Formats: sequence, C-alpha cells, structure tokens
Amino acid sequence: MTQPIPFFDGHNDFLLRLMKSPAPREETWLGSSGAGHLDLPRMKQAGFAGGLFAIFVPSAPGGPPTDFRTLMAEPPYALPLPPEMDHRSAQPVALEMAGHLHWMARAAPGDFALCRSVGEIRAAMAAGRIAGVMHLEGAEAIGPDLDALHLFHEMGLRSLGPVWSRPTAFGHGVPMAFPGSPDTGPGLTGAGKDLVRLCDRLGIVIDLSHLNEAGFDDVAAVSSAPLVATHSNAHAICPSPRNLTDRQLHMIRERGGMVGLNFATFYLNADGRSDSTLGWDVMRRHLDHLIGTLGEDHVGLGSDFDGCILPDLIGDVTGVPALFAALAEAGYGAALIAKLARENWLACLDRCWR
Repeated sequence: MTQPIPFFDGHNDFLLRLMKSPAPREETWLGSSGAGHLDLPRMKQAGFAGGLFAIFVPSAPGGPPTDFRTLMAEPPYALPLPPEMDHRSAQPVALEMAGHLHWMARAAPGDFALCRSVGEIRAAMAAGRIAGVMHLEGAEAIGPDLDALHLFHEMGLRSLGPVWSRPTAFGHGVPMAFPGSPDTGPGLTGAGKDLVRLCDRLGIVIDLSHLNEAGFDDVAAVSSAPLVATHSNAHAICPSPRNLTDRQLHMIRERGGMVGLNFATFYLNADGRSDSTLGWDVMRRHLDHLIGTLGEDHVGLGSDFDGCILPDLIGDVTGVPALFAALAEAGYGAALIAKLARENWLACLDRCWR
C-alpha cells in the first residue's frame, strides 16, 4: 500500500471540538467514530504529520446565530459580530483547551508530541509521531498587561492571532461578509503593538489571517519577523474580507512569510457561497494565484479542519491525499507538492522561531 504524503497543516479547530464534544474525550481523540474532521486514527491514515492546533474561545451564548451554512448560502451577506470578550472570561476557557492539547500527548505518547521548535517537529515526524504546535486564535485570553503571554509561552504557545473576527483589546478583525475588502476599520491598538513586539522577542508567530488591512499593515511595521497568514486564500479569486489582496501577498513574499490555503468553501468559491460541491479546479485556482504571487516557497496548507464547511471532495482529513493526487494530475511536480505539503511550513517556522 502506498504511504500518504506527509503534510503539515497551518490551522485546525480540533481543540474546540474536543472541548465541546458530548462524547468522552478519549473517544473523540483516540476513537474512529468519524465525527468531525479529525481524530488520531484518521490523521495517521491521511499522512497528517503535524500542524498548528488552535485555541479558540467561542463567544458567550446568546450572541449572533452561527449556522454559517445557511447564513452564507446566498450572498451578499454581512453577519453581525459578537462583542469584545474580556480576558477574565476568555482565560479559563483557553487554559482548559491548552490542557486538552497537553493531555492529547499524554494519552498517545507514541503517536503525538507537543512541539516547541522545528527541531522537535522534525524529530517527531522522523519517529512517526504527529507534531502538534499550540496556537491562539484571538488573543482574548491575554490581558492588556501581557503577563499571561509568558505563561502560555511556557505551556508551548508558538503562534498567535491577535484577533478572530470579533474585536479584542489588541485590534480589529474583518467581518464575516461577502463581498468586501479587508480595509474595514482601525488597526492595532497600543496594546496590540506591544503584543506584537513581545511575540517577536519570545519567538511567537503573529498570524495575520483574521486581521483587517490596517492591522496587517501595523504588524508589518512593528514586527521584524516573517509575515504569516495561517489559513487564508486569494482575494483576487474570492473577494471575501477574510482573503488576502495581492498587495498583502506581495508584502508576505518580501518578508519571507507564508500563506496556508484555507479549505473553507466560503473563502474558496468565487461567489462566496458555502456550497460544498466545488471541484478541485476551484482550489487549484487559489493555489495557482498564491504560487504565482508569493512564489512556490511561501505557500502551504491551512485547512481549518473542524472549524469550517469543507469541499465534499475532501470531506475530512482523509481527503487530503486526494487533493495531492489531483494536484499531481494537474501537473504539479513531486518537489512542489512536498513544499506545499510540509517543507514550506517548516522552513518558515524555522525563520520565525530562530
């Protein structure tokens, strides 16, 4: 049997599903129920060799509805954003999810490792263990004094997005709307700029994926690190505020950064719909544009598994080998597929963390 191509994934929301699952966490992580997009058996089957595991604190009950498939089925749309969340509310939830990530390594020590460096990631891959890296999607759990950032860094945090779509004490995200530009409001706050500076000193990647354009530019001005968007697509193909304009892509290339292709259908489809019946050609158009603008050394995967509506052709993590096969059939060479699958991510993280 042919072994799947090992890949590193720039973003998933498995920790949120693990926290919210009514099933025992052993069943959700170690079992083979087929629920959601990820679990350990399917990840091993698919060649999932490592990735950034997001800690995302959901909004409080009673906020806007979250049936995204229905709400985003017929553009144009503009969904109301939840209000800003205080760190006193967010921090306990984020700590619970960080604990889940540590538990995943304890529950499957021969199959999963929590990693803090590219050396540890490569060592885990060589040993046949999935390399998990802690990521914070939205920095609500970090108070304005930034003290908690040191705590999360000690726990393994190596990547952080200052915002999800809702505002934080650090900046402003783009709305869940279509069509639209990422130029939607003010940039980083003073605390946000301090957060970026401290992340630079600690060696924590700043994720640009949910920031608006002014916040993106502020990160580029304040940080000296490579510019990274863990799970975003090309605005030229799908004009969602969540996708990156060519100007932003050129800045990422100039800074030796990285973009992970997001599998979410409403950021892939040119018309912004959540329709999951799209073909491989839609994903290839984004990849071709990203590669053409960024260069082949700055593009990878950022699936958004367990946090989005996937194309039916992928379905869950076990569909990634089919994506690689479709790319090969379309003329992507083995060396380029290896770069997209993992090598670009590892090289970029090495530049960031060094």
